[in-house]
Amino acid sequence: MKRFGIDIDGTVTSPASLLPHINDHFDLSLTLDDITQYELTEVLNISPAEFGAWFTDAEPIIYKDSPLADGAKHVLDQWKESHELFFISARRSDLLQVTKDWFSESDLTYHHIELIGSHDKVSTAKKYDVDLFFEDKHDNAVAIHEALKIPVLLFNTPYNQDPIPDGVIRVNDWEEAEAWVKNWLS
Repeated sequence: MKRFGIDIDGTVTSPASLLPHINDHFDLSLTLDDITQYELTEVLNISPAEFGAWFTDAEPIIYKDSPLADGAKHVLDQWKESHELFFISARRSDLLQVTKDWFSESDLTYHHIELIGSHDKVSTAKKYDVDLFFEDKHDNAVAIHEALKIPVLLFNTPYNQDPIPDGVIRVNDWEEAEAWVKNWLS
């Protein structure tokens, strides 16, 4: 049995989850292809203070309404009996109940959820001794791989196109992730 470290936002949830909320609040009409950097304040040309104030208020609603990434439920359901699913997210810890409610409403199994309130997932992934990590944030994927010497599957998005080292593997969707894991396990 392997222990999988899995990011939530942009990995298990659709990477476009934020867009309807951003477009509505800031009166924009962005698509995922417009989001070419992870740091949204630069893409939106909005001050970090203004964006941060909005995001802090909007977070519970965004997380409650986030759609699952295509194929995520099917693949995670395949793995729930044979692997430990440890969800490690940069979400703030006070959003744990919203997060657990979303997992329940999405009918997703988890063995553990850790909301660390920061993008630095290395120490948490190390603490829980994960064997493999699933991520959408480029620098997280690289840092986790380099610090822990474990494979990291990076879900391909317009905002994570920087080069990757060997050991960080780009996948386009959960179907490709499932195929890679099956090959890795055999």
